[in-house]
Amino acid sequence: MRRILINECKQEISSFNPVLSHYEDFYIERGQALLDYHLPIRTEIGGALTVLNQSPDLQLIGGYCARGITSSGTLSAAGFARIAKEFLDAVRAALPLDGIYFCLHGALASEDVEDAEGYLLEQTRKIVGEHIPIVTSLDLHGILTDKILLHSDAVAVYHTNPHIDFFETGQRAARLLLRLLDGEINPVHVRLRIPALVRGPELITQTGLFRSCVDRAILFENSPQGLSGGFFIGNPFTDVAELASNVLLVADTDPGPAVEEAKAIANEFWGLKAKLQQPLISVEESIRLAAAAKGRVVLVDAADATSSGASGDSNAILAELVRTRCQRTSLIPLVDAPAVRACFAAGIGATLTLPVGGSLDPRFTPIEITGQVRLLSDGQMRSESHGEAWNAGPSAVLEAGPITLVLTTRAVSLYDRTPFYACGQDPARFDMTVVKSPLCQPQFFNDGAELVLNIDAPGSTSANLLSLGHTRCARPLYPLDPDCPFVPEPRIFSRKQWR
Repeated sequence: MRRILINECKQEISSFNPVLSHYEDFYIERGQALLDYHLPIRTEIGGALTVLNQSPDLQLIGGYCARGITSSGTLSAAGFARIAKEFLDAVRAALPLDGIYFCLHGALASEDVEDAEGYLLEQTRKIVGEHIPIVTSLDLHGILTDKILLHSDAVAVYHTNPHIDFFETGQRAARLLLRLLDGEINPVHVRLRIPALVRGPELITQTGLFRSCVDRAILFENSPQGLSGGFFIGNPFTDVAELASNVLLVADTDPGPAVEEAKAIANEFWGLKAKLQQPLISVEESIRLAAAAKGRVVLVDAADATSSGASGDSNAILAELVRTRCQRTSLIPLVDAPAVRACFAAGIGATLTLPVGGSLDPRFTPIEITGQVRLLSDGQMRSESHGEAWNAGPSAVLEAGPITLVLTTRAVSLYDRTPFYACGQDPARFDMTVVKSPLCQPQFFNDGAELVLNIDAPGSTSANLLSLGHTRCARPLYPLDPDCPFVPEPRIFSRKQWR
């Protein structure tokens, strides 16, 4: 029996969120519980299991999982130290091994380790040696680093944005691992760094201009000489030294065709970079337009996107609705533990006056609201997107005239309707819904809406990239540096000498 270890460590952080995340902000699973959790759901590991379980000569070992409850601020040094120790202890405990699959993200950084995924891979190599194949799957919002490529035998990356191919990415990673175990392939990674940050609707892979670049990478992956291909647009909110966009093509033995195709894809992307930015509208103008509309309006507050690492406590749009006394009904999510506690203390049906918003990020000032407590919840839910368990902590619904607030103790992802549904609220029944996510599947919010307004609100995940204040990333970098030059220079990474 060939022994295969499966480990997971996933969180996307925003360096501009002033609230640190901690060990307690992760779901921790060990051993068989890790495999049992993923087997019935459409995650990367779920997909990998469907492939690996077909091989009767494999013994699958559930190692360790640290999966962020949602994206968040920079991970504390103590938090990462503990996660790294437990992650690597699981590697040691699983020895001897024949292969490893690591399900990672690529945009995790702690106070003292910028490249958390690269660190985990580097330390794993010190434990298992150079000859054990390691296949890594990553989010296309990950920051592709030298360490990741130096210590992974093969990398698989999401092909979709918004992400609907978790399951398929895991399957692709597992197939690569099986071929490595059988000695069929010698992966050679061709990485081409592009000094550009992008954020906007043209990055939707089903409809946007970015689709062409991804399709070309997929075409290479499916070619006779290709093993894997993808395009990392990185996470502009994770301010680290290697932040950039990257073409990644993985060839079998001969990197020549991958080098030429990577140059072509990179040049195409560079020509599109200005069109891959998000047009934004001011808070004041957006509320004016929403108030005048007849149909349903989606107010996109991507600057406070919890799935991108924001704190979730922005009340910028709420404040404008209150200031203008807008009478159209609105549904607004807010992370506000003190407000939730006040609602629980008052009880369902009680009317109370309390400050809401700005409980975490000091750039937001709490505003006073008077409303009635309509619902109290434990905050346990399952994502409508892929069935994963989410925990928003104690939650409350507060109705303040036309405004309905869904208040949660902690952040969960807001790219689908799960937190609203879990609190008994249907966005389709409101005139306006604040959506704190940059890109959602249209069927969740946008279908049937008269207006979808992308708002230039303050926040730690703003698509107004010039407003964020990058200090660590290598410069020049577009659009932070509008005149940034670009010459495509592919780099080759191969571990075949170790096999």
